[in-house]
Amino acid sequence: MQQTASGYTDFSPFETMSGKPDSGILLLCDHARNEMPADYKDLGMPRAQLERHIGYDIGARALTIALARRLGAPAVLSTYSRLLIDPNRGEDDPTLIMRLSDGAVVPGNARIDKTERALRIDRFHRPYHDEIDRVLDQLLADRPPPVIVSIHSFTPVWRGVPRPWHATVLWDRDPRAVDPMMEGLRAQRDLVVDDNEPYDGALKNDTMYRHATLRGLAQLLLEIRQDLIAGPDGVEEWADRLSPILASIAKRPECRKLEKFGSRCDADT
Repeated sequence: MQQTASGYTDFSPFETMSGKPDSGILLLCDHARNEMPADYKDLGMPRAQLERHIGYDIGARALTIALARRLGAPAVLSTYSRLLIDPNRGEDDPTLIMRLSDGAVVPGNARIDKTERALRIDRFHRPYHDEIDRVLDQLLADRPPPVIVSIHSFTPVWRGVPRPWHATVLWDRDPRAVDPMMEGLRAQRDLVVDDNEPYDGALKNDTMYRHATLRGLAQLLLEIRQDLIAGPDGVEEWADRLSPILASIAKRPECRKLEKFGSRCDADT
């Protein structure tokens, strides 16, 4: 295995779609794939476990790519399983590397020490976020700021309880992109939608906090139920549903400027 001073070169921790710099949107996908570098040997887990929702956000990568193509928008996607290290957590988050996930023991994480934790941050987590920063710096150089849109998916049933929503929007304090997205989704009468379900959008040092909230960029995190985008037909349907709303949001002047709303995570804001 080749290794350089900057780290291993056999496994890229991100993939980037260039898009049009003036599209007004930057798409992110934190849990795009369930891949593992060969030297981690699937963390000692049966491959079938990595195919579950604990390994990645099913359908999210395909939907992100479909939206990027429709909108002509740039996108940054992770390439590794969230069980290796979760790119949507801060470096100091206790859930950054999970030893147990939805009833599944992760043997390769059971005895992880500080050295291995730091190695995974340097090799996988940090390069992904550095790439987001690099793309954002380019987009902010000589044009109005983009709207940050993060694509996720959630399992239809959690611990035996069905989840009723087709789609939800997670957010913290900045409503600029959230309000028109919720309006656009609710106008589609066949959908059950909500906000900050099944998770809260305020999470200290997660991807949106780090790249959107701290910079003052308009933002939203979309959660789509996994069974709805598990195949190509569902992906195309949801790309058709979402792309006109996102294109409209990108044209809103209030969404294309820097404005800091702070975070519910921070007691002093």
